[in-house]
Amino acid sequence: MKQYHDLVKRVLENGVHKTNRTGTDTLSSFAESYKVDLSEGFPLLTTKKVFFRSVILELLWYLRGEDHIRWLRDENNCHIWDAWARDDGHVGPIYPVMWRRFPYADTEEVSMEGDAGNITSQAMVVREVDQIQQAIDMLKNNPESRRIVISAWHPGLLSRMALPPCHVMFIFNVANGKLNCHLTQRSGDIALGIPFNLACYSALTMAIAQEVGLQPGTFAHTIVDAHIYVNHVDGLKEQLTREPRPLPVLKINPKPVDDLTLDDFTLEGYNPHPPIRFEVAV
Repeated sequence: MKQYHDLVKRVLENGVHKTNRTGTDTLSSFAESYKVDLSEGFPLLTTKKVFFRSVILELLWYLRGEDHIRWLRDENNCHIWDAWARDDGHVGPIYPVMWRRFPYADTEEVSMEGDAGNITSQAMVVREVDQIQQAIDMLKNNPESRRIVISAWHPGLLSRMALPPCHVMFIFNVANGKLNCHLTQRSGDIALGIPFNLACYSALTMAIAQEVGLQPGTFAHTIVDAHIYVNHVDGLKEQLTREPRPLPVLKINPKPVDDLTLDDFTLEGYNPHPPIRFEVAV
């Protein structure tokens, strides 16, 4: 896919050498962006094999609202989050919780009986917002809104998260009967993470578009710290020598997103080059 290859080239040519918490240095570029038209095919890279099953399982896990990876790891033999999970599988209130159960403090009136009669006071309570359902409802009832925003960043809970969110916010936008999605990512591992993020959010956009009666439009992606780990450079240079092949087609059964299973996603015409092994920097 040309947009991805162009991103890799820009960071290889212009990236600044930086150290980071993982101990593996990077070539880093500030505020990289690209767009893909989802009508041209499903943007699963063809110059290396991307494991589609894992992409969709990760998306379905995000939609489950859980704070552990047991469904991924134990029920579906998917181990992409193992490196960040505790032995019991917990990862804290990361993407699934933020998407489906975003917590916030609120107050409610409480009545108590005292010597002077009933006394009304304000008590602090914790409530939750299902941001995915809220977005779907807005797309159905007010698709022109510029406020269809889903955030994964919660400053008060960062210390409880196994990994602070990299893809921090996405926004839906409707134009000409098409559903567009813009993802803002604070930090992006170009070799490993970005291909997954691209495919995952494109699949989510397609699934939600189908539910709300729209066509898939454009997926746009901004990466604040777009980086290539130095031990990924050779593999990416090899990938750039490969000729992109036609994009596959993704078909999703017409169901609400909460009813979707892995079997509802069918990938047709995917003919990638062989995988390239990249080590994960934890």
